[in-house]
Amino acid sequence: MERDSQLELYEAVAARLKEAHTRVRALQVPEGVRMALSRKLLVVTAAAKHDLADAATRLDRLMKDLDEGRFPEGD
Repeated sequence: MERDSQLELYEAVAARLKEAHTRVRALQVPEGVRMALSRKLLVVTAAAKHDLADAATRLDRLMKDLDEGRFPEGD
């Protein structure tokens, strides 16, 4: 039973990561900002391999920032 819920969480995180990558690619922002957002997505992806719940939380924060137009500063 727990395995099923873990699989469902994995599928949800994977789908949201795909959506986040699509949104970041479509943003009209300087390349440095896009690269910073891409790095954040890579961190979330790496976190998902070790702590799926933490990755889901990080992804929630990132998506909220995108929704509210809060972007990191580019290099």
